[in-house]
Amino acid sequence: MGTRSRGGRSRGSSLLLLLCLHSSLLCSVSAAGGGGSGAPYVGVTIGTAVTNLLSPSDLAEFLRAERITHVRLYDADPRLLTALASSGATAIVGVPNDELLALGSSPATASAWVARRVLPFAAPTSKNPGLISAIAVGDEVPTALPSALPVLLPAIQSLAAALAAANLSSIPVSTPLPFSIVLDPFPPSQAHFNQSLAKSFLVPLLAHLANTSAPLMLNLYPYYALMESGGVVPVDNAMFKPLPPSLEMVDPNTLLHYTNVFDAMLDAVYVAVRNLNVTSTGGAVPVLVTETGWPSYGDRKQEPYASRDNANTYNSNLIKHVATDKPGTPMRPGAQAQASVYIYELFNEDLRPGPVSEANFGLFHGNGTPVYLLHANGTDGFLGNDTTDRTFCIAADDADEKAVQAAMDWACGPGRSDCTAIQPGEGCFQPNDVRSHASFAFNTYYQSQGKAGGSCYFQGAGMVTTTDPSHDSCIFLGSKLDSNVTKSDGANSTTPQTSDAKGSAIWRLRTGRENGFCLILRLLLSGMVAVIITNSNFWT
Repeated sequence: MGTRSRGGRSRGSSLLLLLCLHSSLLCSVSAAGGGGSGAPYVGVTIGTAVTNLLSPSDLAEFLRAERITHVRLYDADPRLLTALASSGATAIVGVPNDELLALGSSPATASAWVARRVLPFAAPTSKNPGLISAIAVGDEVPTALPSALPVLLPAIQSLAAALAAANLSSIPVSTPLPFSIVLDPFPPSQAHFNQSLAKSFLVPLLAHLANTSAPLMLNLYPYYALMESGGVVPVDNAMFKPLPPSLEMVDPNTLLHYTNVFDAMLDAVYVAVRNLNVTSTGGAVPVLVTETGWPSYGDRKQEPYASRDNANTYNSNLIKHVATDKPGTPMRPGAQAQASVYIYELFNEDLRPGPVSEANFGLFHGNGTPVYLLHANGTDGFLGNDTTDRTFCIAADDADEKAVQAAMDWACGPGRSDCTAIQPGEGCFQPNDVRSHASFAFNTYYQSQGKAGGSCYFQGAGMVTTTDPSHDSCIFLGSKLDSNVTKSDGANSTTPQTSDAKGSAIWRLRTGRENGFCLILRLLLSGMVAVIITNSNFWT
């Protein structure tokens, strides 16, 4: 199993590279599913740098329980692929960087790799011929292993030819690139690729991808944009939180408004690709985000934004943005233009070297319990399974109070929640405010529905939490303190429960991750939208 080092995020004097002027303007790009088409989806990456590696069958069971149907693996381990064949998931399989030289130097070696790693799981006679959705050759090679760059495209071409010879040309072959190869990305209209890579590597790569209907794979992290910005990128903007109109980012060249950093980065990629003016017979090159995420913990001084709340907010809003809202980007609006993404990563990798945050990008701990429970209901059950069997539905922190009130009225009315406890004089009347009362009503409905997917949505007013909201004599349904949900004198009577569901231990499929990227910021934020031509409120 090959190892990877995160090398895409440059530091120090390398920031000067981003001062380059952009080039001319238009190969076109579009959004992509796993193979470059279909409805947008959210998947997860799976890594192996964890203390206890358990059986692949445990992972397959976990994926089924969490309704995860798209995963990215960093190699093509046949043991794991065998287990995944029964999980219902499709997988991007990887070629580690340390295998590039052999595959790029010998088409025969590439054919042998396809025969050994792909055919048993993708041939029409296999158990699940649709298991492998794409092949990711290397990872962030331009920054992680630049010495291998001359053999990267030959490796991609040889693997694509081997798949075509096996009548498997429907499996696209590409390579995940670091966003740091996009220079001058803010505002997006001025973005361009690193010129040292453009003609020698990116132009022939994009032509090959277009001719084979394969996506341009990118690792894209608003978290690192925030970290490298020196305070110019707004925290809320990096996490998909809505900004007041006066603080929205505006591209002075296109007059397009940007409500989040993720979309701005995608549009920068689209412009950079168009600037290369690649001609091909295959049409548009779709874009697939093969990594994005946010750490839940980090060094308090060096990484102040690495927190559970911020990670929860970013990933929850990302899922909603892609799987529910499907807005596309300002340059390419609409559901059909929305790029699919893979969240980095499913599990915390406690053996990851480097900064503290590197070991804390996971949605789950190694034993299968959640690091935090995403509030992303209404997404077809993705990551919606309650793995701890101890979850609650409360009023969402960022929901409008009128929406919360309306949702509570529905829960206590047509939703038939028992809201007696929040009436005056009853055990859950205090504190007497809309959010506290709504949380009780929402949770009562959520628990009565068996915590089914979507039962805590309430048109965006509800969110799931693993923190017991019970307080004083007010005991919420589902609490450890309550196993029998009875009332006495207006308060819930309680019977302690002692059993907690044990999280299953997980197999993890990854050994490394390259660094994100660095950005240069050219314009300070302006509080005035009315003067967007002369004082653009954007980062560069």
